[in-house]
Amino acid sequence: MAILTPLQFEDADDTQDWRALNAGADAWFNTGSHSAGARLVWRIAELAEAAGHHPDVDLRSRGVHVRLFSHDVGGLTGRDVRLARQISAAARDLGLSADPSA
Repeated sequence: MAILTPLQFEDADDTQDWRALNAGADAWFNTGSHSAGARLVWRIAELAEAAGHHPDVDLRSRGVHVRLFSHDVGGLTGRDVRLARQISAAARDLGLSADPSA
């Protein structure tokens, strides 16, 4: 599986919610409440299980931080791009917005 550079990840279609930093890709989703964040975390867990690819997820009182990284190859891959797109779509479906500057 090919490793992507941070620029390749960020230049991929529909990854504008994400920032590629330190060999991984990170996103912050504003949730406004802990329970709304928990709903997003549940959706992420379902997507991750279906993909067989599990991001790091940090639930906070007002948002959710997600970090993608393909540990088996030591970098970002197309698998991370696909899951990033799915996570962003799930957040939008729940009425949540990303803050790429966070």
